[in-house]
Order: sequence, then structure tokens, then C-alpha cells
Amino acid sequence: MDTEKLNELRQIIEDSDNIVFFGGAGVSTESGIPDFRSVDGLYNQKYKYPPETIISHSFYRRNPEEFYRFYKDKMIFADAKPNKAHIKLAELEKQGKLKAVITQNIDGLHQMAGSRNVIELHGSVHRNYCEKCHAFYDLDYIVNSDGVPKCEKCGGTVKPDVVLYEEALDEDNMSRALQYISEADTMIIGGTSLVVYPAAGLIRYFRGRKLVVINMSPTQSDSNADLLIADKIGDVLGSL
Repeated sequence: MDTEKLNELRQIIEDSDNIVFFGGAGVSTESGIPDFRSVDGLYNQKYKYPPETIISHSFYRRNPEEFYRFYKDKMIFADAKPNKAHIKLAELEKQGKLKAVITQNIDGLHQMAGSRNVIELHGSVHRNYCEKCHAFYDLDYIVNSDGVPKCEKCGGTVKPDVVLYEEALDEDNMSRALQYISEADTMIIGGTSLVVYPAAGLIRYFRGRKLVVINMSPTQSDSNADLLIADKIGDVLGSL
């Protein structure tokens, strides 16, 4: 790891008291959750239908059995634990330096690590609601259900609070994320290739002093970054 860049990152964090972190799948790969677009990720696995078709709103409506078979098999990692990146971000929040974690992940690992102000742009596998009576169900209920989970109260279908393809992102989450980003003096982008919109478009609203990008592969923000580190986010943050 580049010691000079690590020292520069340490100094940027030291000098800042309004940091926002924007992260994606790469933050959780070190916890054993595969990246959608990696070599062994969802997009490269063979199913009867392409993964992006299965996890779409129209497919969920049309074929909930097949949706849930895939969802339980490939989207839920109930045993995953926070890694060094999640833990360091939670520490920075406790120190008052980090104001918000904005994540595209649905695994809940930031909260498990102790982060309190987490904006989940794409929802969470830990929240599930009956589509009829809106009763809440946790992840265990989904994992332990046979086939399509049904509500114990009214018999309605229980749907994960996860943003599927063709579904709009929550407007409140988007506006909160936009506000934190626009007010931050430092923004750290980590573990995301910034190709998923509209979430990736939020970074355009950053007007602060220092933009840090930590990602294994190139991103569209590399040219604007004050500090660019091509390494694993967990290794980098864990070394601070």
C-alpha cells in the first residue's frame, strides 16, 4: 500500500469535521458479499433468466416464486459481518468527523458496525413489508419462509424493502443524501464504479474542499479526485 497516499488521507481526515462517505458493493466484498459486476458476481452467473431481469419490478410481479428463489439464494448473506471499512467509518462517525454514510448496498453491515446515520439508497434486506397490510417482517422471516413469504396477519405477499430495477429511489433518501453531500467539506467515495444511476449522479453536488476516491477499478470521478487510491477500501481504511 502507498504509504504517502495513506498519510495524505490521514491528513485530509484530520483536517475535516464534515465528511460524507459514498459507497457501493466494493465496501462489502471483503465481508464475503460478491459484487454484482465482478468476475464471480451476479451478472456472470448462469440462470434461466438474466439476474437484472429477475430482480426487476415486472418480473417480481409476474413470477414471485422464481424471484424469491433467486433472491434468497443470491441476494441474502445473513452470516456476513462488517469488515475494517465498516468499522472505521463507524469510528469516524463517533468522533464527530463523519456526518453520513450514503450506501448503494442493501446488506445492513454499516449499521451492524455501529454507524447510526446511514442513508440506504437501494433499501435493505433487513426490512420487509406485507403489500396489503404493511406489517413488518425481519430478515429471518424471509430466510425461513417456504417459497413466497406470506403475511401471518392477512395472507398478503411480503416484499423486501429493496429497490428493484424499474422502481424509483426513495425521494426522501435522495434529498437527504443530496443535502449531506452539498454541505460536506470532504467526500470519500469507496468501493463503487459509479455506474448505477440515479444514485451515482448525487456526487455531482459535492462542492467541498477534498474529494477522495478509493476503488480497485477506475471511476468517472477519478479525474476530479484530490486523492486517488486504487486499493481495497477495507485495507485502506483499516490501515488508518
